[in-house]
Amino acid sequence: MDLYMMNCELLATCSALGYLEGDTYHKEPDCLESVKDLIRYLRHEDDTRDVRRQLGAAQILQSDLLPMLTQHCQDKPLFDAVIRLMVNLTQPALLCFGSVPKEPSFRRHFLQVLAYLQAYKEAFASEKAFGVLSETLYKLLQLGWEERQEEDNLLIERILLLVRNILHVPTDLDQEKRIDDDASVHDQLLWAIHLSGLDDLLLFLASSPAEQQWSLHVLEIISLMFRDQNPEQLAGVGQGRLAQERSTDVAELEVLRQREMAEKKTRALQRGNRHSRFGGSYIVQGLKSIGERDLIFHKGLHNLRNYSSDLGKQPRRVPKRRQAARELSIQRRSALNVRLFLRDFCSEFLENCYNRLMGSVKDHLLREKAQQHDETYYMWSLAFFMAFNRAASFRPGLVSETLSVRTFHFIEQNLTNYYEMMLTDRKEAASWARRMHLALKAYQELLATVNEMDMSPDEAVRESSRIIKNNIFYVMEYRELFLALFRKFDERCQPRSFLRDLVETTHLFLKMLERFCRSRGNLVVQNKRKKRKKKKKVLDQPLASGDVPSSAGELEAMWLSLAEQLQCCAQDPELSLDSVVPFDAASEVPVEEQRAEAMVRIQDCLLAGQAPQALALLRSAREVWPEGDVFGSQDISAEEEIELLKQILGAPLPRQQGPEEQGAEEEEEEEEEEEELQAVQVSEKEFNFLDYLKRFASSAVVRAYVLLLRSYRQNSAHTNHCLVKMLHRLAHDLKMEALLFQLSLFCLFNRVLSDPAAGAYQELVTFAKYILGKFFALAAVNQKAFVELLFWKNTAVVREMAEGYGSLDGGSSSRRPPIWSPEEEAQLQELYLAHRDVEGQDVVDVILAQLKTPRTRKQVIHHLVRLGLADSVKDFQSRKGTHIVLWTEDQELELQRLFEEFQDSDDVLGHIMKNITARRSRARIVDKLLALGVVAERRELYKKRRKKLAPSSLPNGEESRKDVCQEDLEEGNLPEEESDEGEEKEEDSEAGQAQGSSVLSTKALGQSLSQEGFSAPLLWLQNCLIRAADDREEDGCSQAVPLVPLTEENEEAMENEQFQQLLRKLGVRPPASGQETFWRIPAKLSPTQLRKIAASLSQPEEEGKLQSRLEPTVPEEQGPEEEHQKEYRAQALRALLLARRKKAGLESPEGEGPAGEKEQLKMAPRKRQLLDSDEEQEEDEGRSKGPESRAPEIPKKKRFQIEDEDESD
Repeated sequence: MDLYMMNCELLATCSALGYLEGDTYHKEPDCLESVKDLIRYLRHEDDTRDVRRQLGAAQILQSDLLPMLTQHCQDKPLFDAVIRLMVNLTQPALLCFGSVPKEPSFRRHFLQVLAYLQAYKEAFASEKAFGVLSETLYKLLQLGWEERQEEDNLLIERILLLVRNILHVPTDLDQEKRIDDDASVHDQLLWAIHLSGLDDLLLFLASSPAEQQWSLHVLEIISLMFRDQNPEQLAGVGQGRLAQERSTDVAELEVLRQREMAEKKTRALQRGNRHSRFGGSYIVQGLKSIGERDLIFHKGLHNLRNYSSDLGKQPRRVPKRRQAARELSIQRRSALNVRLFLRDFCSEFLENCYNRLMGSVKDHLLREKAQQHDETYYMWSLAFFMAFNRAASFRPGLVSETLSVRTFHFIEQNLTNYYEMMLTDRKEAASWARRMHLALKAYQELLATVNEMDMSPDEAVRESSRIIKNNIFYVMEYRELFLALFRKFDERCQPRSFLRDLVETTHLFLKMLERFCRSRGNLVVQNKRKKRKKKKKVLDQPLASGDVPSSAGELEAMWLSLAEQLQCCAQDPELSLDSVVPFDAASEVPVEEQRAEAMVRIQDCLLAGQAPQALALLRSAREVWPEGDVFGSQDISAEEEIELLKQILGAPLPRQQGPEEQGAEEEEEEEEEEEELQAVQVSEKEFNFLDYLKRFASSAVVRAYVLLLRSYRQNSAHTNHCLVKMLHRLAHDLKMEALLFQLSLFCLFNRVLSDPAAGAYQELVTFAKYILGKFFALAAVNQKAFVELLFWKNTAVVREMAEGYGSLDGGSSSRRPPIWSPEEEAQLQELYLAHRDVEGQDVVDVILAQLKTPRTRKQVIHHLVRLGLADSVKDFQSRKGTHIVLWTEDQELELQRLFEEFQDSDDVLGHIMKNITARRSRARIVDKLLALGVVAERRELYKKRRKKLAPSSLPNGEESRKDVCQEDLEEGNLPEEESDEGEEKEEDSEAGQAQGSSVLSTKALGQSLSQEGFSAPLLWLQNCLIRAADDREEDGCSQAVPLVPLTEENEEAMENEQFQQLLRKLGVRPPASGQETFWRIPAKLSPTQLRKIAASLSQPEEEGKLQSRLEPTVPEEQGPEEEHQKEYRAQALRALLLARRKKAGLESPEGEGPAGEKEQLKMAPRKRQLLDSDEEQEEDEGRSKGPESRAPEIPKKKRFQIEDEDESD
């Protein structure tokens, strides 16, 4: 960013700070206010960190703040403000942006801030700056806690944060390009810290009990100081080159020399004595080209060995989300003077500070006084300093604070937490993987330190090691940790270094565990397994235990002796119930569900001859479960109690299975519905090392080992040894060589064997020859072994490859498929062919009932598929509704004959269903008649109605109209979809048919509801139906209309079961569960159908009630207001009834009612004047001036108002 792009206010503020003349910095009078303004600007910067980037481009820290810090440190307010501004400017870029931005523009801003931070770090690499910070910090630490002010504590914390921020800046390797033993910027910074004496102040803060509040800051600074160092190399600085290091270097040089000589020899063989001007073209026999012909090679023969089909191809681009994780931690060798200073610092820190500081930090972490993820610094420091102590001069007392079982538990807990978070938080999986790597390193160092303690000459140290190992190997979580990490290894999130540390840690753990098992003879360990509790259906036949008498004679003989005892006990008033509890309070089963168990307990007492206990248990159970009189009523007599106990004695009660029965039943668990509830059950068992090793015999573990083995050239000798040792354990110790028969591993073996420096990998070469020899020995017997090379294998496939395919079926496994004899197969085939076409029954159930040998349903179905009688298991799966069975030719002829016989009857379909041989549903028969072309449309199959003469009186005519509407509803004038649904439901179960046939008709339901006091809700339902019909005629479209009850009377009716039954009969749809609240008039009903349904609700007594309401009452009983109200109510009801008849098309326009009705209709506008507006009144008056031949019509708005007033009354 250029200076001319800088904000003008920010530029003016920076100019007011001061200026540098030579080596002297002259501050302006407004310098302090300008520094505070810059702090204020940084506080209000935007998401792009524009203020921070502009200040970095202007190099304010290098040109102004650092000179101000070193030359004007006596000005305390200015010094404090400069420190505050520096802490803010040197804040890590990840903390500023939250994470590495993915958007290009924000990522560019992130990289700019990172570049400015690296420039700040380089500027701080001077003794002057750290000298001032060290001197100020020393003066502040000299103050006692009673003299130290709050500003002093803030300044101490800011100085520590500033040092932390500077050390935290990552190194730019591309810009520095430093080699080992050269002083990088970080090394220069460390040397400046050493010269200023700040390292001694850090040691004082770490060792002083009075400065525990700075423990986390000090530990973070120390971990950043040593982040690029190797503890083993650092411990050996200044002691000369060890023999082991010299031998390692010699081996590496020998490998390089052998490879160089092999390359020279290859190049010499490629060059011929005489140059050929014609390279020539050759046909390579046995190697096909793109077509069917042999490959043509256009180069010299000496290049044939380097030929590959992949030459010239474009390398496949790997998506970014699938790329392997990159290594972030880089170790380098610093300059010698820096390493010597760091070695002395480590030694002094271990002797004086380590135990106290690590204990204080652990206490902060456990009490949650630290910030998030601060435990990573704790784990890094644990791994580094314990490794340094082990490599320098092993003294367990120096690291005793972290050498305990509690530390193992803390590390394992965090490691498991990081592992779970990496699997769940996929966006931050790489960050969780880095934290998991730190925890794994700490765990590895703890194991290495315990292993080193085993070799100590001190007996007390060896005993401490034995105690720690005994605790670690006993707990199951420590043993299962490595298996979980291998199985969930993901190279997209976890780098190769994590896999290397995991392999080495697993190797160390197995070696320690194996040696511990050999020294102990037998080892008892903790075992946790998830117990599966099965809730099973109670079978039809009760499961009786072995001691229950089965015959009725034995029960009768037993009852004779029990009856006498019960007679005595029933009369005994001293029979106590306090000590008898019929339920188990500690059981997971609720008390309400333990009645069956209490009944079984009563029966057990009777079978055991304990009559008093049985009687007491019965009476206690009666008090606990009085509902239903299961254990007798409260006023039961003694004779009835004894009779009830006799019934309990002979009742076939369901019982729990014994262990033998339960084991036999588990083999046929497909017969039962089970629910698995997992509960951890802790037990102890004797440990077997080979059984534990078998847990590693899985394709996921082997795949991870092969992945690391591919980089055998870059691996250390120890890493290659760990890899080969584990694969040798699986192949040799477990006899599972076939587990390693994989093509990618064989290609790796071929590369190792053809490597010119194969002599340096002698262990790997020997193992490769051993595996290849085993494979070719197996391939001579099993020709399919070559195909098995293409797949990763599990232990079952390995066993089949070695012992023969199908060997697992003939073993002693309890899950092996049953054996069917030829006679049983013939019987199965005969039964299936005889019953497969029979409709209305399950063919598998019929076969199970007639088989001689008891089989399960699953066994029968699988064997039918195996014999080829069925295509798939899905053919026997139960489907919702009925199975569609094809019509045979005879059945079609029978259907046609029945139709011709009954086609002139009133109910053609009903007669066909009564006389047809094969039971079919109504929908299936109708569909088949349409398919055969016997009828053209469904209406021809409806029940025919008989015409009746017009009624002479109103009630009879109304009843006849209701009969006609009722017939329409019952015979299918509703939409076809609804009738088909009813037919499908009728087809599902016979019980449903019986229940549907018993449903009351609409007429009977209406009469019954009217007698029960639901006349007003029935009238409200009629109005809703007519209103919906009018709306659908006016709008031209239909949609479902909810029935919203606005009065308590209507709400009670909607909750009544009989009223709901009427709604279903009328075709009103109930509310959908969880989505709707009200019943709805379906959108598929036409206006004509709605009016017919509404007309069917009219009751014969309706007019009689209206007439009775119009009769005058006794004046003494009613006042004038009540009489006036009753009169208007009767007028409205009569007008509504006539309008409803006309809307339904049941009243002739020429017909005239009695004279009284005309008079009532003339009086109707008076009522409307009270309810409608003036405009509506004018419209009504205009409408009334029409021809007299038109029947009087009630306005729609008036009908609404009348209904509301009617309901409110």
